[in-house]
Amino acid sequence: MADDGGGGREPEAEPSVQDSPRSLLKTLFHRKSKTKPNGKKPPTEEKKQYLETEYTKVRVVDFDLKELVVLPREIDLNEWLASNTTTFFNLINLQYSTISEFCTGDTCQAMTACNTVYYWYDEKGKKTKCTAPQYVDFVMSAVQKLVTNEDIFPTKYGKEFPNDFEALIKKICRYLFHVLGHIYWAHFRETVAMDLHGHLNTLYTHFIVFIREFNLVEPKETCIMDDLSEVLCTPLPPPAQNHVTER
Repeated sequence: MADDGGGGREPEAEPSVQDSPRSLLKTLFHRKSKTKPNGKKPPTEEKKQYLETEYTKVRVVDFDLKELVVLPREIDLNEWLASNTTTFFNLINLQYSTISEFCTGDTCQAMTACNTVYYWYDEKGKKTKCTAPQYVDFVMSAVQKLVTNEDIFPTKYGKEFPNDFEALIKKICRYLFHVLGHIYWAHFRETVAMDLHGHLNTLYTHFIVFIREFNLVEPKETCIMDDLSEVLCTPLPPPAQNHVTER
C-alpha cells in the first residue's frame, strides 16, 4: 500500500467506505501492494526510542507467546483465524485509542511508519493520501463491518466461511500491522509517558508470532519493523536468582 510519495498530486476527493460488507471486500481485494520509501523523512524522532533496551525489556507477560498461536488439533483453521484476528482488531483499536488525541491531522499529516507512507485505496482502486487518523479510521471502520458480518465471520454452528476467507484475513492483518507500525514510529513517546509500552510490546509480539505462524503478511511488508520484531520475539532471559548458602 505504500507508494512513492514524491511529487504526487493531492487527491481529488476523500476516499469512501461503503456500508455494504461486499463493497468492503472489494475495497480490500482490489489494491496495489507496494512498499517504497517516501523519499521524505516524516517529522518524527531520528532515533528509534522503541529499540532502547530499557523499553524493549518491558512486557506484561514473561512466557513464550508462540505457545498461544499454535492451532489446537480440535479447532478448525478458519475458526482459529477468525477468533484471533477479531481479538487483535479489538486490542489494536484499543491501543490506538490511548494515543488518538496525539494523532491528529496536524501532527500526522500522512500515515507513516519507518519512513514509509501508506495510501488508502477505495473500492474503485483510487489511491488517496490521507492523514494518519483518517487512515486508521478507514481501517477500523472497514474491519469492524467485516468481522461483525455473519456471511464473512460466521458465528452460528454449521455456517460456512467464504472461500476467500484466508485471503481476506491476510488483508486485515496487513492493515493492522500498519496501525501498530505507526504507533511505534510516531507515538511511542506518548505511549511511554502513559506507561503503556509494556502492553504495546506484548501486543506487537503476540501479533507478529501469529502472522508468522500462518504466513498472513508477506515479509516484504513487515521488514520495516524487523529490528523491533527480532528483539521482541526473542524470549527474555530468566530472571537472576539469589542463591543462599546455609552454613
